[in-house]
Amino acid sequence: MTALIIVNSLREYFSTDWAAMTLHDWIGMIMTVSIFIIMLVAYVLVFHPKNKDRLEAQRYILFEDERIDDSEEKK
Repeated sequence: MTALIIVNSLREYFSTDWAAMTLHDWIGMIMTVSIFIIMLVAYVLVFHPKNKDRLEAQRYILFEDERIDDSEEKK
């Protein structure tokens, strides 16, 4: 009986009046869901073991760019 009351109160708490949402509400919801999905895909790609060698090859790419810039300035 208490589980049913809890479920109903949660359903009421998380209910959404879709018709009352403004343009800004829709834009915010779409951006939030999109960023969540993009971050989820990024985490899967980064932490998947088969991608480790490809990512490790780019580990020092920022430092290599700095060396190239420094050598061009000295010329």
